[in-house]
Amino acid sequence: MKSYTSILLLLIASLAAQAQQKTKTENVILITLDGMRWQEIFNGADSSFMKQQQHLKDGKLKEKYWRNDLAERRKALLPFFWNTIATKGQLYGNRLLNNKVDVTNNQLFSYPGYNELLTGSADNERVHSNDKFYNPNKNVLEFINTQPTFKNKVAAFTSWDVFPFIINDKRSGVYVSTGWEPVKEKKLTGREAMMNQLTKSLPNPLGDVRLDAFTFYYGVEYMKKNKPRVMYFAFDETDDFAHGGEYGAYLNSANYTDRFIGELWDYVQSDPTYKNKTTIIITCDHGRGADAEGWKHHGQKVPEASQIWFAFLGPDTPAMGEMKNEQQLYQNQIAKTMSALLGQDYKNDKPVGNAISTAISK
Repeated sequence: MKSYTSILLLLIASLAAQAQQKTKTENVILITLDGMRWQEIFNGADSSFMKQQQHLKDGKLKEKYWRNDLAERRKALLPFFWNTIATKGQLYGNRLLNNKVDVTNNQLFSYPGYNELLTGSADNERVHSNDKFYNPNKNVLEFINTQPTFKNKVAAFTSWDVFPFIINDKRSGVYVSTGWEPVKEKKLTGREAMMNQLTKSLPNPLGDVRLDAFTFYYGVEYMKKNKPRVMYFAFDETDDFAHGGEYGAYLNSANYTDRFIGELWDYVQSDPTYKNKTTIIITCDHGRGADAEGWKHHGQKVPEASQIWFAFLGPDTPAMGEMKNEQQLYQNQIAKTMSALLGQDYKNDKPVGNAISTAISK
């Protein structure tokens, strides 16, 4: 009788394993552009804002980013988004087509947004400031890092120096490189050594926030050396420049972050560890206001700041391009989607948003 019971249990376990969705994705790269509006993602540059340049002036904005045709205009600003993701992946959040993505937290600024994004649920009671306090909520990076095949293969490279607290690196064990600090590893590559030297020499207009170029190239060097299975790049400049009313710098930052993502994709597709088995997810923490003054701001007094967007590119994401169907998605769905792409079932202490089914082929 015991042998029959054992066989039955094995059969049930086998069927359950087969029922769990099989994916081609073995690695996930999450990328965020802090406070990047959906309006520029889907409409390109707004010519009526271009004169808003106080200290970081660029006289060639119209030449670089303005096109009368909407399709060409958004492609001029974000060529990788509209030449590659729009043809091989998916883009969500064009509210002009009633394809909506929103946050569920009621704070509408960074820490609460990143908490919702990474944990899969809002926490308005405990997460309601950008202060440096260790997040009491466990997150999807932490969850994945506890899985045997992913242990010590999860890392985050972030420009904003609050991220060690948001991710709670002390508890989670996730490697977090952040802020205007040099990378400290036993063996530095030549590029890492040079960047460490530059951080001591270059003036930084963003204070303790690391320039996004350093975050990106430090992160790529880490990937080449350590081959993480899950990588998080958190860029910040778009938000800083927007708060300063520097629309030209905001556009330029978005444009070269798009280039960074293109370089990252080229690297991923050239490395056997990652090629054809890596999914990239791109989004933001919150939106911004819609008019000439409101675009500089977000928070509870700016209701449009709840409006965000998603982009997906990878072997399990059907090439549906810009999603034009009427739809409502939420920021709290990214955590579950990340884990589902990796064949994991992310759960937390509180209910989390469902995986985005259209982003994962069946």
